[in-house]
Amino acid sequence: MNYQDVAKRWLEGDFDPQTKCQIIELRNNDPAGFEDAFYRSLEFGTGGLRGLMGVGTNRMNKYTVGMATQGLANYIKAHVQGDDLRVCISFDSRNNSKLFARITADVLSANGLHVFLFDNIRPTPELSYAIRAKKAVAGVMVTASHNPKEYNGYKVFWSDGGQITSPVDKEIVAEVAKITDPSQVKFKAVDECGEIEVMGKEIDEAYLRDILSLTLSPEACARHKDLKFVYTPLHGCGVRLVPECLRRLGFENVYHVPEQDISDGNFPTVVSPNPEEPAAMKMALEVADREHADVVMATDPDADRLGIAVRDDAGKMVQFNGNQTASMLTYYILTRWKEEGRLDASKYVVKTIVTTELIREIAASFGVKCHDVLTGFKYIAEVVGRNEGSGEFICGGEESFGFNVGEFVRDKDAQVTAAMVAECAAWAADQGLTLYSLMQRIYAEYGYRKEALTSLVRKGKSGAEEIQAIMAGLRDNPPSSLAGSPVVKVIDYLEPEKTGQPKSNVLQFFSEAGDVVSVRPSGTEPKIKFYFGAKGNNADEKIEVLRNQFVNI
Repeated sequence: MNYQDVAKRWLEGDFDPQTKCQIIELRNNDPAGFEDAFYRSLEFGTGGLRGLMGVGTNRMNKYTVGMATQGLANYIKAHVQGDDLRVCISFDSRNNSKLFARITADVLSANGLHVFLFDNIRPTPELSYAIRAKKAVAGVMVTASHNPKEYNGYKVFWSDGGQITSPVDKEIVAEVAKITDPSQVKFKAVDECGEIEVMGKEIDEAYLRDILSLTLSPEACARHKDLKFVYTPLHGCGVRLVPECLRRLGFENVYHVPEQDISDGNFPTVVSPNPEEPAAMKMALEVADREHADVVMATDPDADRLGIAVRDDAGKMVQFNGNQTASMLTYYILTRWKEEGRLDASKYVVKTIVTTELIREIAASFGVKCHDVLTGFKYIAEVVGRNEGSGEFICGGEESFGFNVGEFVRDKDAQVTAAMVAECAAWAADQGLTLYSLMQRIYAEYGYRKEALTSLVRKGKSGAEEIQAIMAGLRDNPPSSLAGSPVVKVIDYLEPEKTGQPKSNVLQFFSEAGDVVSVRPSGTEPKIKFYFGAKGNNADEKIEVLRNQFVNI
């Protein structure tokens, strides 16, 4: 339908007065925004919903959230057997997250499902843990991760604690697509409704107990309890548990950024609440210099990603990228497992295809298998689920600051990652090393690496066509060399019969020198991403050569 007709249906339909007033105001004051709000429906994709908040079919609001939840409820009732079908719900500190979580709980309950709802903001990984602890069939996390403040989202998890994957994801998408009008949604409880049960401290305690049971160097933590850490949740929900993890490990000097401990969906002290962005750590780095801290840690709003900064040999704070943190922790954990005699052929690590090949080389040196998966931590969780009972997951990571250890949580987890970074710092200190010098030792052993990510934003229909043309051009005329080294392997993930992976619009080019370039369109934003990885003493220079070679195509 024409967007004007869709808006008219909302103005004349059974929508609340406030929504109708906002529609009229948007129509009168922002014609372009008005069209964008109604020209299509917000897509429920294979991971759930994510979009701008506001009125309209193309926005996150109580009606679009309700419709998505009704579709999810219909799918569960049609495909899952049992009299006690349970769903867990959590939410972060974003604006409207609590409201959307409550609407989700009400709709699921009205459909006869038993709902476990957290009493306040909780991290995404704790939701993953709660699903397994409560033997739930599904879970919903209300968050837009590290997106700007104007966004919110809705991630769907399945009974294994991981985000939904094929075929369940596509089947749920199909059910949600059948809900075309809010009148189809059971917003209010009916006689046969289920229950809404509040979760809180009991899950916190169980979650902390289990993830801290993965500790590998408690004696080192005790010896170096005076190490100094600065932590910031960037106004998100990590403030509830990350400092507690460090305290329970025995560390006595954990400094905060008080202004950023405040849970606030407007994220008032940062441009972007994303630890991948260097500017997000600015205030924490100032505290670190004032307190002479050793390590800075920052988590995103739903506390599943962790960024760190460490002191270099000159005493200056430098920020690690996600590849460095994941590589360092993989090296540390495998070293400790080997020392404890825990490594054998059944143990494995996992990384995404766009994450550094250094992790594979580290794993191989310890005789441990390294699985590659498509971009997205849900695919790491899928490997863990598939190997449950026949192998043991040690750890896994992705370049976008996601990492996890052990099988209690089936998603990336900033809480356990922070604990591992802290104890790794203590273990390194036992050897007279800082985290920075430990990373240099890893480079000395396996070869220096440099990684970089460059994104080209191309908005609108013409932008989407340009992105398609770039991918088509690279398929038709792949590069013969990378930074002067011959290309020896090309992987096209549109060919699942060759890759063993689900079909995905991703290309990878590998050179004889060990350099790699991965190219893929973003699944959530109007951009195409170029992941560059260079190996060798001149890796810094090669990154710029690669950037010029690809981004200027």
